[in-house]
Amino acid sequence: MTGKNVTLRLLDKADREILKLPRPVKGAIYDFQHKFKTNPDSAGLRLKQLQGHDKLYSARVNDEYRALLLRLADDDWLIVSVKHRKDVYAHLDRLTYSVNRVTGGIEYVDLRVVQEEVLTPAAPRTVTPAEPAETARPAEPVAPRPLFAKWSEQQLTDLGVAPSLVPVVAALTTEDQLLGLVEYAPQLTGEVLLALYDGKEYDDVLEQVTAPVAAPEPVDPEDFRAAVERPATIVTTTDDALREALEGEDFGRWKVFLHPTQAKLVARDYSGPARVGGGPGTGKTIVALHRVKHLVEQLPAGRNKPVLLTTYNKNLAADLRSRLLALGGEALLSRVEISHVDQLALRTVREAEPGNRKRIVDEAQAVREWRSLLDELGEDGWDAEFLNDEWTQVILGQAITSRTDYFRARRAGRGATVTRAERAEICQLAERFTQRLDRLGVQTWDQVAERAAQLEVERARRIQAIDRQREAVDGLDNIHVADGSGGWLRYRYRHIVVDEAQDLRPAHWKMLRAMTAPDRNDLFLVGDTHQRIYKNQVTLGSLGINIRGRSSKLSLSYRTTRQILRSALNVLGDEMYDDLDGSAETLAGYRSVLTGAVPDLHRLNDWKDEREAIAALIESWGQVPHEQIAIAVPTNQMASEVAYTLAQHGIRALEIGPDGPRGDSGVHIGTMFRFKGLEYQRMIIAGVADGLVPRAGVQQRRTTDPARYRAEMQRARSLLFVAATRARDSLDVFWHGEPSPFLRELIKVRPPAAA
Repeated sequence: MTGKNVTLRLLDKADREILKLPRPVKGAIYDFQHKFKTNPDSAGLRLKQLQGHDKLYSARVNDEYRALLLRLADDDWLIVSVKHRKDVYAHLDRLTYSVNRVTGGIEYVDLRVVQEEVLTPAAPRTVTPAEPAETARPAEPVAPRPLFAKWSEQQLTDLGVAPSLVPVVAALTTEDQLLGLVEYAPQLTGEVLLALYDGKEYDDVLEQVTAPVAAPEPVDPEDFRAAVERPATIVTTTDDALREALEGEDFGRWKVFLHPTQAKLVARDYSGPARVGGGPGTGKTIVALHRVKHLVEQLPAGRNKPVLLTTYNKNLAADLRSRLLALGGEALLSRVEISHVDQLALRTVREAEPGNRKRIVDEAQAVREWRSLLDELGEDGWDAEFLNDEWTQVILGQAITSRTDYFRARRAGRGATVTRAERAEICQLAERFTQRLDRLGVQTWDQVAERAAQLEVERARRIQAIDRQREAVDGLDNIHVADGSGGWLRYRYRHIVVDEAQDLRPAHWKMLRAMTAPDRNDLFLVGDTHQRIYKNQVTLGSLGINIRGRSSKLSLSYRTTRQILRSALNVLGDEMYDDLDGSAETLAGYRSVLTGAVPDLHRLNDWKDEREAIAALIESWGQVPHEQIAIAVPTNQMASEVAYTLAQHGIRALEIGPDGPRGDSGVHIGTMFRFKGLEYQRMIIAGVADGLVPRAGVQQRRTTDPARYRAEMQRARSLLFVAATRARDSLDVFWHGEPSPFLRELIKVRPPAAA
């Protein structure tokens, strides 16, 4: 056998095993895989079939370690494990491998390791009978009830549990044993068992956990060659990918290993716009990045950038750029336009209107200008925030240009009914406000987005008119209907991928829809409306983006532990969330296979005590890198005050601004808004008190404007949910005075630590 065309793959569970090996062994594995692909029959590799196995072989990595490989075909091999040589040959009958009948993926299990590491003997529990002491009999040991006694062997295998592990599953009696098994079991087995253990019904597990990864065609359990090509067999093949997988950095692994549900979404051919939802940490951004790579790989050769990758702010756009560069290098980056959506809108406007150099103000400045206008006019019957929202969401959002149009406009989700007379007054105030901004030489981002949408919609109409005329003359081009510049009009992009889709404005969507031709795989959106932290509630169908039938959901969290996840979901309460298209969105099936400590709650006497307790907690964490610690608070002033207190304790703090952390090392501090898209080893949320979360002004609207009250309460919940789910290992929540009403359920479950 020549090594010229040998394929060598690495199974995803094997990379985690290798990560625990000494560094010199990892280096030897790099050398091994190169030598094996060159010539697996080389004498130095000592390749040999293991006794009692028709597909399992061993090969020498170095003097002490051996690789275990499945031979899938003559020149196709899969590394399933790397072991010390003394552990390879003594228990060959305990090494099992099979094709899962549900997913069609290859699964490998070392039953000896599972038996020794998971089913460790535990001291039997004793019960004392409830009878008088003088007649009491000696206490008898009572065997603990197995965790999964409720389900039959057939039910477990139908859910996808590896058959070789069913006897082990039947013997599990403690949560520690279950978590130990998850460490060694194939991925679907672990997910299924944890879902059942968490109390999910059998049918729900079948629908939410098993069905999304089930093979679409009948599975031949003997065909390993077909099995390795299915998404359920998570492998890597290239030298670079192997190195990425073994470096141990989270994104490095997921550049290589995608969950089967993620892999399906990345490669699927969609007939139109598609959306992927899912809770925090489920890998939506990873899917978006891999989707971009997949789309670029389908493009014909060229030097242009027909794929747009966009999100809602420049900090996240910069992060997407660095990740995409790590995923595919400069070659991939050279075919992709990466821009945050406001930057894209501004560039579009300035291309069309080069004389438009107005300064741009944010929403806070716009509200201040509304207040100034109302003061100058002596108007005290209107709320500046209400008027700004009405102007941006209704007048600008629906591209209203006349009073007649405004009188007819729908105001769904805007709260209190506005009479015709009040609409006339609002319209007049909006006209004055627009004139005021013009005099000041400023514009808002909402105005920029709406103008960009108008320009792109008009451009798309012209393209469509040219296409219709071309069709009318049997496909011949007509230079007289081409662009006045002499160039040919065309859509800006062939494919558009949007991250954090829930936070874009209606105008953004109109602009993006017009920037790409309605076609297969035109728009790919990822986001989670439970994490919407701005007021931009949209129905995509009304904006020309039809995702019906092309909406999918990710539900496995790779970041947050099960304990933190439960607490974060409690914060959301019973609120209803939309799916960006007018229907309800849920986090049904949202789960994690990670485990850790239950979040700690801390009640303090006042804000000063909170800050001191936070400093003491960080000091107690010792060697945890400070850049892996974050503190989220309700206001900018509170962020500055926490930073000041930490400095007094010799702890450096970095405040997070619109462009990210302002420095390289130190504890990250910012308002909850600033933590979107970030993650930390240890997360602290401080100031979670009634009147701060949600802010006091929200409660005042409970009776005066119930619809607006509900919307703002939902945003406040989402903000706290986002902050809580930034945590990987631990979450600590602090407050003084009365706790936020969003913490009530958490406090019931886990009372706060003593002050």
